[in-house]
Amino acid sequence: MNRKELDPAKSPRHAFGSQLRSSREALGLTQDQCGDRMGYSGTYISAVEVGRKSPTLKFAKAADRALGTGQTLELMWWGIKRSALPGFLEHAAHEARAAEIRVFEPSIIPGLLQTPEYAAAHATAGVKRGVITQEQAEERLTFLAARQRLHSRAVPPLVYVVIDESGIRRATGGAEVMAGQLDHLMRMAEVPHVVLQVVPFALAEPVPFSGLVTLLTLPDRSVEGYTESAERGFVVRDTEAVASWERAYDRLQVEALSTAASLALIRNAREDTRCPIET
Repeated sequence: MNRKELDPAKSPRHAFGSQLRSSREALGLTQDQCGDRMGYSGTYISAVEVGRKSPTLKFAKAADRALGTGQTLELMWWGIKRSALPGFLEHAAHEARAAEIRVFEPSIIPGLLQTPEYAAAHATAGVKRGVITQEQAEERLTFLAARQRLHSRAVPPLVYVVIDESGIRRATGGAEVMAGQLDHLMRMAEVPHVVLQVVPFALAEPVPFSGLVTLLTLPDRSVEGYTESAERGFVVRDTEAVASWERAYDRLQVEALSTAASLALIRNAREDTRCPIET
């Protein structure tokens, strides 16, 4: 058998093909068997794996269903399409299969807990500043919706979220949009797999992170980190760096408000919007 070696670093398309092959082979499936499950020919599966053909979004979703890869391949598909999210796609693919997600956001609501309206307000701001195009803004919103589907998995990951108080006080998108976002936060805090905490302005100790930090615990119990600069995202696997982040995150959770106190603070911020309370 002439087996072509794959180079996932060559391009996002080749990374997709490499992930498809490894996921297929992990289940002991031939290309023909995989194709039968997906509704494609084995020849087409082969062409995607070696990078001769680009997959469609329909193909990526079918592969995820057939191979039990959550949303990994669907999210990697965005790396093949022209993307407004440089450096983030690898992290998002790993997020889709994580067993545990720990997030700290210093000034905004984390993406996994954003409402469509709140997310759209941020994307629109980027368009107005000229940082992204309208097409890229729409792409980001579609991508975010795909990421958020992890909440509806049969066995969703444990999601720990710590937000700085500034994130719930800044009226992103206006009072009505922010009111809806705070209502959504309170609903999500009641979901069994989500633990939500707020770091209050009154905290005397400085927060250990100056920007977004995410820690993913993967199915094999390995842990990797993710952070961002203004231009791109960075996946961090260095053992010492990740261990340092974990210690800092553990301390941050201890120093943050309890979930009950955090919800009380969110309700206070919600009342300050002066919008009618949902019934």
